[in-house]
Amino acid sequence: MNNLKILKKTSEFVQETLKQAEKGHDWWHILRVRNMALFLAEKEGGDKTIIELAALLHDISDAKFNGGDLLKGPQLASSFLIKSGLDDNSVSRIERIIAHISFKGGIKNEKPNCIEFAIVQDADRIDAIGAIGIARTFQYGGFKNREIYNPGIAVMQYSNPDEYYRSTAPTINHFYEKLLLLKDLMNTETAKKIAAERHRFMEQFLNQFYSEWNFGSEKME
Repeated sequence: MNNLKILKKTSEFVQETLKQAEKGHDWWHILRVRNMALFLAEKEGGDKTIIELAALLHDISDAKFNGGDLLKGPQLASSFLIKSGLDDNSVSRIERIIAHISFKGGIKNEKPNCIEFAIVQDADRIDAIGAIGIARTFQYGGFKNREIYNPGIAVMQYSNPDEYYRSTAPTINHFYEKLLLLKDLMNTETAKKIAAERHRFMEQFLNQFYSEWNFGSEKME
C-alpha cells in the first residue's frame, strides 16, 4: 500500500476510533494538530509522511482515558501501521514519537531527537494553549466534573506521571501546572513564535478571570 493510501486509511481509522472521545481530545483536536504539524513542517523541514501519521495517531489511546496505560497508544498505532503495510523503520519512528509526546506533568519527558518528533510535539502543545487551549481545558474540567476555581487549593508540582493523571485539581490550576509552561518547552523557532502569541492571550484571560472572580469581594471584608 502506498503512503497516500496509508494516510487515508489512517485518517479513517482515527475518526472511527475517536468518534466517542472526550470532545477536547476528539477528531477535531487530531485534525488541528495534523494541520499545525504540516504547517510547521513547511517551515522547519522533516519527513511529512512520518509527521502526518504521527500527528494523526498521537492520541489514539490517551492515557488520561485508558486507565493510565502509557504503552497502549504506541502499541495500537504500531500494530495498525504494520497491518497497513508501512515499512518497519517508519513504524518504529512513529511509535517512538507517540510514546514520548505527552506532557505527563512535565516529568520524564524525553527530548526530541529528530525534527519529526519536535514538530509533532510542538503541534500538540500549541493546541493546548491560546483560545483553543482554554476551551479544551474547561471542556475537560467539565467532563471530569472539576471545580472551575478554588482559591483554597494550591497549584501542584507532580512527582510522577500517575499522580499527574490522577489529579482532581480545579481547572484554573491546570493553567499553572501545564498550559503556562508550554511556551518555554517548544522545540522549533516557528512554534515558539506561535506559542508566544497564544501565551499572551492566556495571561489576558487569567487577568480578566480573577478580576471578575474577585469583583466586589473587597466590599464584603
